[in-house]
Amino acid sequence: MAVNLSAPHTWPAAILPALIATCAAATVAPISVTMAITLLVIVVLMQAAVNTFNDYYDYVKGTDSADDFVDPSDSVLVYNNIDPKAALRLAIGFLVAAFALGIYAIVKAGFVPLVIALIGALFVVLYSAGKSPISYLPLGELVSGVVMGGLIPLAIFHVLTGVLDFRMLVVALPAIVGIGLIMFTNNTCDIERDVDAKRRTLPVLLGRKRAVVWYRRSIIVWIAFIVLNVALFYTPGLVIVPFMLLASCPLVKALFSNTFTPERRLQAMPQILTVNVALNTFYALAILFGGFAGVVL
Repeated sequence: MAVNLSAPHTWPAAILPALIATCAAATVAPISVTMAITLLVIVVLMQAAVNTFNDYYDYVKGTDSADDFVDPSDSVLVYNNIDPKAALRLAIGFLVAAFALGIYAIVKAGFVPLVIALIGALFVVLYSAGKSPISYLPLGELVSGVVMGGLIPLAIFHVLTGVLDFRMLVVALPAIVGIGLIMFTNNTCDIERDVDAKRRTLPVLLGRKRAVVWYRRSIIVWIAFIVLNVALFYTPGLVIVPFMLLASCPLVKALFSNTFTPERRLQAMPQILTVNVALNTFYALAILFGGFAGVVL
Protein backbone atom coordinates (compact mmCIF):
# COMPACT_ATOMS: atom_id res chain seq x y z
CA MET A 1 0.00 0.00 0.00
CA ALA A 2 2.91 2.34 0.65
CA VAL A 3 4.17 1.67 -2.87
CA ASN A 4 0.70 2.35 -4.29
CA LEU A 5 0.50 5.62 -2.35
CA SER A 6 3.81 6.66 -3.88
CA ALA A 7 2.23 6.01 -7.33
CA PRO A 8 5.19 4.68 -9.35
CA HIS A 9 3.27 5.18 -12.61
CA THR A 10 3.62 8.95 -12.08
CA TRP A 11 7.38 8.85 -11.47
CA PRO A 12 8.19 9.78 -15.11
CA ALA A 13 7.16 13.30 -14.05
CA ALA A 14 10.30 13.32 -11.88
CA ILE A 15 12.58 10.96 -13.81
CA LEU A 16 12.30 12.65 -17.22
CA PRO A 17 13.28 16.18 -16.08
CA ALA A 18 16.22 14.58 -14.25
CA LEU A 19 17.19 12.71 -17.41
CA ILE A 20 17.02 15.88 -19.53
CA ALA A 21 19.18 17.80 -17.04
CA THR A 22 21.70 14.95 -16.74
CA CYS A 23 22.08 14.70 -20.52
CA ALA A 24 22.48 18.49 -20.78
CA ALA A 25 25.11 18.43 -18.02
CA ALA A 26 26.99 15.59 -19.73
CA THR A 27 27.43 17.77 -22.81
CA VAL A 28 29.14 20.46 -20.70
CA ALA A 29 31.44 18.56 -18.35
CA PRO A 30 32.19 15.06 -17.02
CA ILE A 31 29.50 14.09 -14.51
CA SER A 32 29.47 11.86 -11.45
CA VAL A 33 27.32 8.77 -12.00
CA THR A 34 26.93 8.36 -8.22
CA MET A 35 25.68 11.93 -7.88
CA ALA A 36 23.34 11.56 -10.86
CA ILE A 37 21.76 8.43 -9.35
CA THR A 38 21.46 10.12 -5.94
CA LEU A 39 19.69 13.11 -7.49
CA LEU A 40 17.34 10.78 -9.35
CA VAL A 41 16.39 9.02 -6.11
CA ILE A 42 15.82 12.40 -4.43
CA VAL A 43 13.38 13.64 -7.07
CA VAL A 44 11.52 10.31 -7.09
CA LEU A 45 11.11 10.57 -3.30
CA MET A 46 9.79 14.12 -3.74
CA GLN A 47 7.30 12.88 -6.34
CA ALA A 48 6.24 10.07 -4.00
CA ALA A 49 5.68 12.67 -1.27
CA VAL A 50 3.50 14.79 -3.57
CA ASN A 51 1.36 11.77 -4.47
CA THR A 52 0.96 10.64 -0.87
CA PHE A 53 0.14 14.12 0.45
CA ASN A 54 -2.43 14.53 -2.32
CA ASP A 55 -4.11 11.20 -1.56
CA TYR A 56 -4.20 12.01 2.14
CA TYR A 57 -5.75 15.46 1.80
CA ASP A 58 -8.23 14.33 -0.87
CA TYR A 59 -9.36 11.54 1.43
CA VAL A 60 -9.75 13.60 4.59
CA LYS A 61 -11.65 16.29 2.64
CA GLY A 62 -13.96 13.66 1.16
CA THR A 63 -13.15 14.44 -2.49
CA ASP A 64 -12.04 10.86 -3.27
CA SER A 65 -14.62 8.10 -3.57
CA ALA A 66 -15.02 4.69 -5.18
CA ASP A 67 -17.34 6.27 -7.80
CA ASP A 68 -14.63 8.41 -9.38
CA PHE A 69 -13.39 5.90 -11.97
CA VAL A 70 -10.05 5.42 -10.28
CA ASP A 71 -8.03 2.24 -10.04
CA PRO A 72 -8.03 0.78 -6.50
CA SER A 73 -4.23 0.93 -6.49
CA ASP A 74 -4.50 4.66 -7.26
CA SER A 75 -6.77 5.44 -4.31
CA VAL A 76 -5.39 3.42 -1.43
CA LEU A 77 -7.19 5.22 1.38
CA VAL A 78 -10.59 4.75 -0.28
CA TYR A 79 -10.27 1.01 -0.82
CA ASN A 80 -8.31 0.00 2.29
CA ASN A 81 -9.19 0.27 5.95
CA ILE A 82 -6.06 2.03 7.21
CA ASP A 83 -5.42 5.07 9.39
CA PRO A 84 -5.06 8.10 7.06
CA LYS A 85 -2.53 9.57 9.50
CA ALA A 86 -0.24 6.68 8.56
CA ALA A 87 -0.31 8.00 4.99
CA LEU A 88 0.53 11.48 6.26
CA ARG A 89 3.50 10.11 8.20
CA LEU A 90 4.61 8.24 5.08
CA ALA A 91 4.50 11.44 3.01
CA ILE A 92 6.58 13.27 5.59
CA GLY A 93 8.96 10.31 5.64
CA PHE A 94 9.45 10.57 1.87
CA LEU A 95 10.34 14.26 2.25
CA VAL A 96 12.73 13.59 5.14
CA ALA A 97 14.47 10.83 3.16
CA ALA A 98 14.81 13.16 0.15
CA PHE A 99 16.40 15.90 2.26
CA ALA A 100 18.67 13.41 4.02
CA LEU A 101 20.06 12.31 0.65
CA GLY A 102 20.20 15.97 -0.35
CA ILE A 103 22.89 16.56 2.26
CA TYR A 104 25.31 14.74 -0.07
CA ALA A 105 24.42 17.13 -2.91
CA ILE A 106 24.76 20.16 -0.62
CA VAL A 107 28.21 19.07 0.54
CA LYS A 108 29.31 18.72 -3.08
CA ALA A 109 27.56 21.72 -4.66
CA GLY A 110 26.78 24.22 -1.88
CA PHE A 111 23.47 25.63 -0.71
CA VAL A 112 21.94 26.60 -4.08
CA PRO A 113 20.30 23.18 -4.60
CA LEU A 114 18.99 23.34 -1.01
CA VAL A 115 17.25 26.64 -1.73
CA ILE A 116 15.72 25.21 -4.91
CA ALA A 117 14.67 22.06 -3.03
CA LEU A 118 13.04 24.11 -0.26
CA ILE A 119 11.04 26.03 -2.85
CA GLY A 120 9.96 22.73 -4.36
CA ALA A 121 9.07 21.27 -0.95
CA LEU A 122 7.01 24.37 -0.13
CA PHE A 123 4.93 23.83 -3.25
CA VAL A 124 4.64 20.12 -2.45
CA VAL A 125 2.85 21.03 0.77
CA LEU A 126 0.89 24.01 -0.63
CA TYR A 127 -0.39 21.88 -3.48
CA SER A 128 -2.65 19.83 -1.21
CA ALA A 129 -2.66 21.46 2.24
CA GLY A 130 -4.29 24.58 3.62
CA LYS A 131 -7.67 26.26 3.21
CA SER A 132 -7.01 27.12 -0.46
CA PRO A 133 -4.56 24.49 -1.78
CA ILE A 134 -3.08 24.97 -5.22
CA SER A 135 -4.93 21.86 -6.41
CA TYR A 136 -8.20 23.77 -5.89
CA LEU A 137 -7.06 26.70 -8.06
CA PRO A 138 -6.46 27.14 -11.82
CA LEU A 139 -2.72 27.02 -11.12
CA GLY A 140 -2.08 23.30 -10.76
CA GLU A 141 -0.84 22.77 -14.31
CA LEU A 142 1.52 25.76 -14.17
CA VAL A 143 2.89 25.00 -10.70
CA SER A 144 3.43 21.28 -11.31
CA GLY A 145 5.04 22.00 -14.67
CA VAL A 146 7.41 24.69 -13.42
CA VAL A 147 8.35 22.95 -10.15
CA MET A 148 8.83 19.45 -11.55
CA GLY A 149 9.77 20.27 -15.12
CA GLY A 150 11.74 23.46 -14.46
CA LEU A 151 13.24 23.51 -10.97
CA ILE A 152 14.38 19.89 -11.08
CA PRO A 153 16.52 20.36 -14.22
CA LEU A 154 17.83 23.69 -12.91
CA ALA A 155 18.96 22.14 -9.62
CA ILE A 156 20.35 18.93 -11.13
CA PHE A 157 22.31 20.77 -13.81
CA HIS A 158 23.83 23.00 -11.12
CA VAL A 159 24.82 20.07 -8.90
CA LEU A 160 26.36 18.09 -11.74
CA THR A 161 28.24 20.99 -13.39
CA GLY A 162 28.71 23.52 -10.60
CA VAL A 163 27.03 26.17 -12.80
CA LEU A 164 23.70 27.82 -12.02
CA ASP A 165 22.54 28.42 -15.58
CA PHE A 166 19.00 29.77 -15.90
CA ARG A 167 19.04 28.89 -19.59
CA MET A 168 18.22 25.39 -18.34
CA LEU A 169 14.68 26.67 -17.83
CA VAL A 170 14.50 27.19 -21.59
CA VAL A 171 15.99 23.76 -22.26
CA ALA A 172 13.44 22.35 -19.80
CA LEU A 173 10.39 23.88 -21.54
CA PRO A 174 9.33 20.52 -23.07
CA ALA A 175 9.41 18.92 -19.62
CA ILE A 176 7.42 21.84 -18.16
CA VAL A 177 4.71 21.48 -20.81
CA GLY A 178 4.64 17.68 -20.65
CA ILE A 179 4.25 17.56 -16.87
CA GLY A 180 1.69 20.34 -16.92
CA LEU A 181 -0.32 18.23 -19.36
CA ILE A 182 -0.31 15.31 -16.94
CA MET A 183 -2.14 17.54 -14.48
CA PHE A 184 -4.33 18.94 -17.27
CA THR A 185 -5.34 15.38 -18.23
CA ASN A 186 -6.32 14.48 -14.69
CA ASN A 187 -8.24 17.70 -14.11
CA THR A 188 -10.10 17.53 -17.44
CA CYS A 189 -11.30 14.01 -16.71
CA ASP A 190 -12.29 15.11 -13.19
CA ILE A 191 -14.31 18.25 -14.09
CA GLU A 192 -17.60 17.00 -12.64
CA ARG A 193 -15.93 15.67 -9.53
CA ASP A 194 -14.01 18.92 -9.03
CA VAL A 195 -17.16 21.03 -9.47
CA ASP A 196 -18.83 19.01 -6.70
CA ALA A 197 -15.73 19.51 -4.52
CA LYS A 198 -15.77 23.27 -5.30
CA ARG A 199 -12.42 23.11 -7.02
CA ARG A 200 -11.72 25.88 -9.52
CA THR A 201 -9.20 24.09 -11.71
CA LEU A 202 -8.32 25.36 -15.18
CA PRO A 203 -10.47 22.75 -16.99
CA VAL A 204 -13.40 23.62 -14.71
CA LEU A 205 -13.10 27.27 -15.76
CA LEU A 206 -12.67 26.40 -19.45
CA GLY A 207 -15.28 23.66 -19.65
CA ARG A 208 -14.51 20.29 -21.20
CA LYS A 209 -14.96 21.34 -24.84
CA ARG A 210 -12.56 24.29 -24.65
CA ALA A 211 -10.21 22.40 -22.33
CA VAL A 212 -9.80 19.61 -24.91
CA VAL A 213 -9.08 22.21 -27.65
CA TRP A 214 -6.38 23.87 -25.54
CA TYR A 215 -5.05 20.47 -24.52
CA ARG A 216 -4.47 19.47 -28.15
CA ARG A 217 -2.86 22.83 -28.93
CA SER A 218 -0.53 22.33 -25.97
CA ILE A 219 0.67 18.99 -27.37
CA ILE A 220 1.59 20.72 -30.64
CA VAL A 221 3.43 23.46 -28.69
CA TRP A 222 5.23 20.76 -26.69
CA ILE A 223 6.56 19.05 -29.83
CA ALA A 224 7.45 22.44 -31.34
CA PHE A 225 9.50 23.35 -28.25
CA ILE A 226 11.48 20.11 -28.58
CA VAL A 227 12.26 20.64 -32.25
CA LEU A 228 13.10 24.33 -31.73
CA ASN A 229 15.35 23.71 -28.71
CA VAL A 230 17.25 20.94 -30.47
CA ALA A 231 17.64 23.09 -33.59
CA LEU A 232 18.92 26.10 -31.61
CA PHE A 233 21.06 24.52 -28.88
CA TYR A 234 21.85 20.93 -29.92
CA THR A 235 21.71 21.14 -33.71
CA PRO A 236 23.38 17.77 -34.53
CA GLY A 237 20.68 16.15 -32.42
CA LEU A 238 18.12 16.98 -35.13
CA VAL A 239 18.93 13.56 -36.57
CA ILE A 240 17.00 12.08 -33.61
CA VAL A 241 13.86 14.16 -34.25
CA PRO A 242 12.42 12.09 -37.14
CA PHE A 243 12.66 8.94 -35.00
CA MET A 244 10.90 10.79 -32.17
CA LEU A 245 8.07 11.85 -34.47
CA LEU A 246 7.66 8.37 -35.93
CA ALA A 247 7.64 6.69 -32.52
CA SER A 248 5.29 9.19 -30.86
CA CYS A 249 2.83 9.69 -33.74
CA PRO A 250 0.50 6.75 -32.90
CA LEU A 251 0.67 7.63 -29.18
CA VAL A 252 -0.23 11.27 -29.81
CA LYS A 253 -2.99 10.24 -32.22
CA ALA A 254 -4.56 8.03 -29.55
CA LEU A 255 -4.36 10.90 -27.06
CA PHE A 256 -6.01 13.28 -29.53
CA SER A 257 -8.95 10.89 -29.90
CA ASN A 258 -9.59 10.70 -26.15
CA THR A 259 -12.71 12.55 -24.96
CA PHE A 260 -11.32 13.06 -21.41
CA THR A 261 -14.59 12.15 -19.72
CA PRO A 262 -14.58 10.50 -16.27
CA GLU A 263 -15.11 7.12 -17.91
CA ARG A 264 -11.99 7.62 -20.06
CA ARG A 265 -9.75 8.62 -17.17
CA LEU A 266 -8.22 5.16 -16.81
CA GLN A 267 -7.16 5.33 -20.48
CA ALA A 268 -6.16 9.01 -20.55
CA MET A 269 -3.65 8.97 -17.70
CA PRO A 270 -1.52 6.08 -19.05
CA GLN A 271 -1.69 7.71 -22.49
CA ILE A 272 -0.29 11.08 -21.39
CA LEU A 273 2.38 9.38 -19.27
CA THR A 274 3.44 7.24 -22.24
CA VAL A 275 3.63 10.29 -24.51
CA ASN A 276 5.76 12.02 -21.87
CA VAL A 277 8.14 9.07 -21.81
CA ALA A 278 8.38 8.92 -25.60
CA LEU A 279 8.80 12.63 -26.37
CA ASN A 280 11.02 13.63 -23.46
CA THR A 281 13.24 10.54 -23.67
CA PHE A 282 13.92 11.20 -27.35
CA TYR A 283 14.50 14.86 -26.44
CA ALA A 284 17.10 13.84 -23.85
CA LEU A 285 18.80 11.60 -26.43
CA ALA A 286 18.83 14.47 -28.95
CA ILE A 287 20.47 16.71 -26.33
CA LEU A 288 23.10 14.09 -25.55
CA PHE A 289 23.81 13.33 -29.21
CA GLY A 290 23.80 16.99 -30.16
CA GLY A 291 26.21 17.97 -27.42
CA PHE A 292 28.65 15.13 -27.97
CA ALA A 293 28.50 15.55 -31.75
CA GLY A 294 29.22 19.23 -31.29
CA VAL A 295 32.32 18.46 -29.21
CA VAL A 296 33.62 15.99 -31.78
CA LEU A 297 33.15 18.45 -34.63
